[in-house]
Amino acid sequence: MGMSQPLGSVIQGSLSQGLEVRLHPDISVEDMRVGKFLVVQGRRSQFFCMLTDVALGTGSNRILAHPPEPSNLFLQEVLAGTGTYGTINLTPMLMFTQNDGAESDGVGGREKTKKKGADSSYGSLEVQSNADVELLPVKTIPAHFSQVYDASDRDFRIIFGWEDDPHRRNFAIGQPIDMEVPVCLDLDRFVERSNGIFGKSGTGKSFLTRLLLAGVIQRQAAVNLIFDMHSEYGWEAVSEGKQFSTVKGLRQLFPGQVQMFTLDPEATQRRGVRDAQELYISFDQIDVEDLNLVRGELNLSEASLENAIILRNEFGKAWINRLLTMTNEEIQEFCETKMGSKSSIMALQRKLTRLADIKYMKAASGTNYITQILAAIDEGKHVVVEFGSQSNMLAYMLATNVIARRIHASYVKKADRYLQTKNVVDRPRQLMITIEEAHRFLDPATARQTIFGTIAREMRKYFVTLLVVDQRPSGIDNEVMSQIGTRITALLNDEKDIDAIFTGVSGGQSLRSVLAKLDSKQQALVLGHAVPMPVVVRTRPYDSTFYAQVGATPWEELPDEVVFKASEMARADLGF
Repeated sequence: MGMSQPLGSVIQGSLSQGLEVRLHPDISVEDMRVGKFLVVQGRRSQFFCMLTDVALGTGSNRILAHPPEPSNLFLQEVLAGTGTYGTINLTPMLMFTQNDGAESDGVGGREKTKKKGADSSYGSLEVQSNADVELLPVKTIPAHFSQVYDASDRDFRIIFGWEDDPHRRNFAIGQPIDMEVPVCLDLDRFVERSNGIFGKSGTGKSFLTRLLLAGVIQRQAAVNLIFDMHSEYGWEAVSEGKQFSTVKGLRQLFPGQVQMFTLDPEATQRRGVRDAQELYISFDQIDVEDLNLVRGELNLSEASLENAIILRNEFGKAWINRLLTMTNEEIQEFCETKMGSKSSIMALQRKLTRLADIKYMKAASGTNYITQILAAIDEGKHVVVEFGSQSNMLAYMLATNVIARRIHASYVKKADRYLQTKNVVDRPRQLMITIEEAHRFLDPATARQTIFGTIAREMRKYFVTLLVVDQRPSGIDNEVMSQIGTRITALLNDEKDIDAIFTGVSGGQSLRSVLAKLDSKQQALVLGHAVPMPVVVRTRPYDSTFYAQVGATPWEELPDEVVFKASEMARADLGF
């Protein structure tokens, strides 16, 4: 790689506040964009930085008092770079201390490099994987007048890796601003903690979620359970834009690996989905904890929930069926013997009749459909639960909580067995659960009681993590947000939402301006556990080119015997 042109010199700064850089006279301030990735060459170390602010400076207040006329281009050019200049603020994110044998190019200290296939070199160090380079947290700053450079392709490959890295399971999520080099997530690190995709409505969260899920499936980093509230992930979905078009869903991209369950079979069939498995939930699968989550939608009082516990203790799993058939006389008799409240139980009975209006609810079911979902996950199948017309908050929250609670119980048992036996055969498959409208499940009032709050806080040790998709991160409990490992954030405008994104993030204040100035489409700030440093990316298009790159067998070419059938999921009951 030839020498790159220095952009400016470090003139002042601090470890806590970042660096101020004065641009060289021949560098246009208009080429400096917030979110850009730059490299500062110190005397012994290179500092990888993000551009967080751009400003104009003058050498004298007289220039501000008497600026040149707009037509006086000659005077403007005379002042440029001396009397007037541009400055940028950089936040150092990582540093690399060069080996003693590093070969300097003699100007600015940038090392000569060479590339061969997927390999890259860093100074005197031959790099086969970005795992070979020790990137250190920033604990010092470069000296005065250190030169600043545009990041090269080599820098991005060293920091973020490349997709064909033989030592890491990397997936390209997009490209940096103004460059044509991939930015990769380390998927093994991504799935081992809960993650979040955030952004206001219309910024492409669903497309970004579908992109990441496709990467996890392609790279076999984890098995997925996706609660598809708006029918956007399983089968084809409508693409945004002036012209009506559709994009492929995960079932079409990976037909042999993705199984669809539907809570609204009629709506799913109308969309042209073939062999999706029906899914029903019975009243005896609903517990008081599930009702506590949807107490707002059902308008349940605290007294009603307390009496629900009394009913459950008396009638067991059949308590809802028994309650819905009880007469006033039976309720009166029950309250007299069990110390219940007649008015509360009658109110509970009246409000629970709404559950019968949900299409997927049954009084009783001879088939344990949740066991079938668990069986599919055990076989390594990725499961999409499609809601169809049952996408109101009551139907969505109730089904997801009932299913996730049983997933939790199953994985706790599996993890405990694995801990006892230490046998690799008993190791549970890493599971990632995707939920939309996450603040409904994880708000401060209910996060400690809901199963999703438990998963976000504790289930990493049980091989289960969440992928939360939400447009109001400020509605999510702070304790849960602090557990979110990787945050992929599109444009947000609300100050509370922006504050929530940086909960528990060191140096988050300097990134606020970066987040607030993202484009409304196809740009995102990526930070957290799966990337070595925060970076702004132009997200990868989800189109026919991507379909070809993931390399899945086209649906039309898939042999019939490979299609996953419901009969293949028959398993012994897991005790639920």
